Amino acid sequence: MIRLDTGAVREIALLAAHCDDLAIGLGGTLLTLANAVPGLRIRALVLTGAGTERAGEEERALAAFCPGAELDLRILDVPDGYAPAHWERAKNAVAALRRGGNPDLVFAPQRGDAHQDHRLLAELTPTEFRDQLVLGYEILKWETDTPQPSVFHPLPEGYAELKAELLLKHYPSQRDRDWFDEQSFLALTRLRGVQCRAWHAEAFLLDKATITFGGA
Repeated sequence: MIRLDTGAVREIALLAAHCDDLAIGLGGTLLTLANAVPGLRIRALVLTGAGTERAGEEERALAAFCPGAELDLRILDVPDGYAPAHWERAKNAVAALRRGGNPDLVFAPQRGDAHQDHRLLAELTPTEFRDQLVLGYEILKWETDTPQPSVFHPLPEGYAELKAELLLKHYPSQRDRDWFDEQSFLALTRLRGVQCRAWHAEAFLLDKATITFGGA
């Protein structure tokens, strides 16, 4: 399989509609980056959950998924399920995230996600982050919107299991969901691993990128 190299990554931006989206969509990738890049700067925006128990869960979870990183997390109180009705506020928040840094990589929901809050962020992200590599992550849930990803990140040994462990530990409010369990999370990373000749992997969708041939 042909490999593409992002080059040095010192700063990343994360966009999510809900607390736990980031950990579900790219928890293994966050662990990889945080452990590989000392002092990695991470700026994250979550649209919903401020003022609830979920905000505390998210803060503790991202601290665990991003050990040693410089983490700047902003959680808003947009009503869950009604983000499109708060388009202007979401747009302004994404624009503020863009103005606050210069990330090498941006992670956001993917455009084909069935949840309207996720799709809104997927549509807004490239309108602000025009010069960055934007990778759309997949969020495991009950809707049949599992995408056909184009970019795969093989996870280091043990990271898929650690991702599942941290999800169950830091999001107790979600444990009553019938799909929120270790088997579900490991099944998806194992499937993505099969698709890229790895044991476990996380996968992303890529809308647009430039390529330099010959390594010049």
